[in-house]
Amino acid sequence: MSHPLHTPDLPVVVIGAGPVGLAAAAHLLEQGLEPLVLEAGDAVGASVRDWSHIRLFSPWQYDVDAAAARLLEPTGWQAPRPTRLPTGAELVEDYLAPLAATPALRHRIVTGARVVGVSRVGADKTHGAGRADRPFLVRTVVGDALVDHLARAVLDASGTWGHANPLGSAGLPAPGEDQAGPFLLGPLPDVLGADRERVAGRRVLVVGAGHSAANTLLGLVDLAQTAPGTRITWVVRGASPARAYGGGEADELPERGVLGTRLRQAVSAGDVDLLTSTSVTCLAPTGDGALTVTLDGPGGPRDLVVDAVAGATGFRPHLEPLRELRLDLDPAVEAPARLAPLIDPEHHSCGTVPAHGADVLAHPAEPGFFVVGAKSYGRAPTFLLATGYEQVRSVAAHLAGDDDAARAVLLDLPETGVCSSLPPLLDDDGRAVADPSDGCCGSSPEPELIGFPTGLRHGRTAS
Repeated sequence: MSHPLHTPDLPVVVIGAGPVGLAAAAHLLEQGLEPLVLEAGDAVGASVRDWSHIRLFSPWQYDVDAAAARLLEPTGWQAPRPTRLPTGAELVEDYLAPLAATPALRHRIVTGARVVGVSRVGADKTHGAGRADRPFLVRTVVGDALVDHLARAVLDASGTWGHANPLGSAGLPAPGEDQAGPFLLGPLPDVLGADRERVAGRRVLVVGAGHSAANTLLGLVDLAQTAPGTRITWVVRGASPARAYGGGEADELPERGVLGTRLRQAVSAGDVDLLTSTSVTCLAPTGDGALTVTLDGPGGPRDLVVDAVAGATGFRPHLEPLRELRLDLDPAVEAPARLAPLIDPEHHSCGTVPAHGADVLAHPAEPGFFVVGAKSYGRAPTFLLATGYEQVRSVAAHLAGDDDAARAVLLDLPETGVCSSLPPLLDDDGRAVADPSDGCCGSSPEPELIGFPTGLRHGRTAS
């Protein structure tokens, strides 16, 4: 099989200037390769900035990539306290922005460049002969112009943020969902800050059973203390909200356990109206500034009139820009075929996913192309930031021709983990229960890159 190193004068294009994308650039430089980072946002870490009010569950020691730290150290950068939990804003301000400003990277990052297509020069995906000998063609939109880049290899680290699963069941939008935009808050609204006016004293529906839903629900509960009339309804498709509650005092991540306990208490106190085994089947504006949401649950269909909806339903990869590549993707999880069995959320949590690198992430018909970071996990929600850093270290070694280093993959995580899989489920009496819907291990609804909102009473993390 041809190797992409036949074009040594061309850069390795990295799509996305988030934590994994910038780590990829750092590792490529250490391997003597030339990275070109293309970021759709106006600044690095654009997706992280969207949830800047959220504090991560994982401490700084697992949020900084080793190669990135080696680029930062000569600049006088001081590493944050390893055990401290950063907010999204701090992840950008204290790590990503300084990293992007290093002499090694600042001229290798192009912001405002949205990738709309990746192909091979002179060949669409129907042409196989000599395909591996052609450079990659990466097409971007910059302002109103199309700008093409040629590349010896491509790493797609664009993540899944901005591509949420729909509110409707069966993976399809509910009827009327595409017309409900003015009422939709997104997966992690800042209900105590920027989005306060949209929800204070209003009727709010939260859909989803994971960390994002818990974040929003607890923020709304706190808001209701100072904004009377704030009414909160929580819809969960499954039969139990136990996964969102976590392990309470038994949780290996104490702050996460506090959140689960608070959420359980809020439901028990009637501060949150919980509807289980319920799905959204239709959305329709009322004509007087509200939204009618039709729900289907144990008692049959019912209409709920609300002012805003927070859809915490998870994410999926945006694959349209990759249509002209011969990708080897699992049809269900939409992850690389060799990775999918290791991360399938029906059978695995992140705690059971082994370290993996270039060989697992490779697409045999497209040598030199890799999807890395959260997007590599497709629809599986168990991705760890530390996993992404090890992925790009391995891929960079492979592209440099050091396959021994590429195969020597290892994740150094604590026994208590920064794993996004939740601890054993507890019933309303605090007893451990099984959850058949989560397979043998269970999983959380989003990567551990997400944590909990700042400013919550009783849930603030010490600096």
